[in-house]
Amino acid sequence: MFSRKQLVKLILPLMVEQLLAMTIGIADTLMVATCGEAAVSGISLVDSINILLINIFSALATGGAIICSQLIGKEQIQDAKKAAKQLLLVTAVLSLAIMAACLVSQRGLLRILFGSIEDSVMDNAVTYLFLSALSYPFIAVYNAGAALFRSMGNSKISMYASALMNVVNVGGNALLIFGFRMGVAGAGLASLFSRILAAVFVLYLLKNKKNLLYIERWLSWRPDFPMLKNILRIGIPTGLENGMFQIGKILVASLIASFGTASITANAVANSANSLVFVPAQAIGLGMITVVGQCVGAGNFQQAKSYMLKLTGTAYLFMISLNVLMYFLINPMLAMYHLSNETAAITREIMVWHCLTAAVLWPAAFTLPNGLRAAGDVKFTMLVSVFSMWTFRIGFSFLIGKYWGFGVLGVWTAMYIDWVFRIALFVWRVVSGKWKNHRMV
Repeated sequence: MFSRKQLVKLILPLMVEQLLAMTIGIADTLMVATCGEAAVSGISLVDSINILLINIFSALATGGAIICSQLIGKEQIQDAKKAAKQLLLVTAVLSLAIMAACLVSQRGLLRILFGSIEDSVMDNAVTYLFLSALSYPFIAVYNAGAALFRSMGNSKISMYASALMNVVNVGGNALLIFGFRMGVAGAGLASLFSRILAAVFVLYLLKNKKNLLYIERWLSWRPDFPMLKNILRIGIPTGLENGMFQIGKILVASLIASFGTASITANAVANSANSLVFVPAQAIGLGMITVVGQCVGAGNFQQAKSYMLKLTGTAYLFMISLNVLMYFLINPMLAMYHLSNETAAITREIMVWHCLTAAVLWPAAFTLPNGLRAAGDVKFTMLVSVFSMWTFRIGFSFLIGKYWGFGVLGVWTAMYIDWVFRIALFVWRVVSGKWKNHRMV
């Protein structure tokens, strides 16, 4: 159903998009690093909340994209248009509610999640959370719109939107942080403005009737409960999976906060720097949703399985290559963050071990299950992910990191154990063929 040229046309813009998306967080961290480690730590803690909520929005977007992809595969275009409109409706309503809740609870929420962090870190975190919360509706709607374009096989739109976000974000950071000396507030404002523009850009393009899917009569949105049910049948399990995953990461971040500012900063910098190596594999996973979803919608399970394995193999080639490169770039990258000797030593050890394990484990643990989700097998992936996260990543983080005294290095070791468990069950599920019984349309 998809030629090599079509796959490249779909996935290459997604790689560029993911790379551009990553640079927003990296730009914030690098530029704010000039304001001190308390600023970096404050942004890091809030980003753990941001990632949780963005993943919930992305889960809804994924649910809508899978439904639309399967309907396109079945050549039911009118139903796909209805699903697209319902996706935007439910995403907007949910994101506004979450924004309001975060604005009301700011400092209390941070205190509950991260305990007695230093006052300077707390002040920076409160500022960044306020501005981040204002951006939630815009990033949620953008994610939904971008997912709809991907379901049509058009990934260039989200790439252009990411480029727009980065230009505004980096330029805004330079102006507000360095020009107006606004520190964390400058980073938050630049991200807010960039997300507003991206949402407006994607919504405007969804009006174009030349698209396979487009939105008509924007002001006549009404709930279509059967269609919403289909979207939520995928979106809720995927959202629970992503949500529990990120809640687990917040608990782990809270544990790391107890190890001191050096560990918080080392964890933040390692996450920021290592994020670059995941770009191709994550893009391939997003492309897999469109490819496998359309194959399943057309009833072609043999091709669906073939694409799962081929695309996961391609992700491995990228992961191995990039982690070898990252290994040799660790010291030059750390020099850009202006870290203390203690923080730099911890960060370097984390990154060395990460280069070795991510190349071997990550694609089978995270790229491959996107094929299962695209086929509608979302409950299985949810159960595996939630169990593994809470048993291995969280449980072993406290065991190895806190009780055995390995600190933040023990937390990263627990993460690798989590990856191994996921791989065992996801590979078994693909080989067993049980994923073929879960089409959603």
